[in-house]
Amino acid sequence: MDIDRRATDDGKGSVIRAFLGLDLPAGVRAALAVEQFLLPLPRKVAPEAMHLTLIFLGELPDPVIEAAHDGFAALAPAAFDLRLQGLGLFGGAAPRAAWAGVAPSAPLDALERKVAQAARQAGAGIPHHRFVPHVTLGRFAPPPPADAMRLERAIAEGARFTAGPWRVADMVLWQSTPSRDGMRYRELARYPFP
Repeated sequence: MDIDRRATDDGKGSVIRAFLGLDLPAGVRAALAVEQFLLPLPRKVAPEAMHLTLIFLGELPDPVIEAAHDGFAALAPAAFDLRLQGLGLFGGAAPRAAWAGVAPSAPLDALERKVAQAARQAGAGIPHHRFVPHVTLGRFAPPPPADAMRLERAIAEGARFTAGPWRVADMVLWQSTPSRDGMRYRELARYPFP
């Protein structure tokens, strides 16, 4: 399996900003879009851009991306079921992102540890951190206090949100490119699970 070079050819070919994650089925994206509609989010993530990040690789040179790609392809984890559960905010008193959480999943946690190890072995400087699996619904500058309170109240009202379960049968390496309209993602490689 090779990385899709058409997606990374920027004329320089030296550095790629990338992450590894899980794609979401259409039904889960639709449920998330409904939740977005119910929340007073200043800026929403487009449903087609929604995903669950396993590991953010950052900007890496081609040889490190290639080595990480080989490491990810060699993992071949078993497929597992996953379900979204609950809503939340990042940023505390000054929220900057809204998200849908993931129900506890031992297979997901194990997969994250394995991909982080593969990325580190490839030479990616992945910091050690607590994995908080989520799907981002919106990213924004901290809103004024009255708007933040309204958003917090709406998030609390959506605490019982669930979507899925669905069968996770692959993971995806995406290139991430900043644009005026937010991040743009291009699939570089897909790793099917046996």
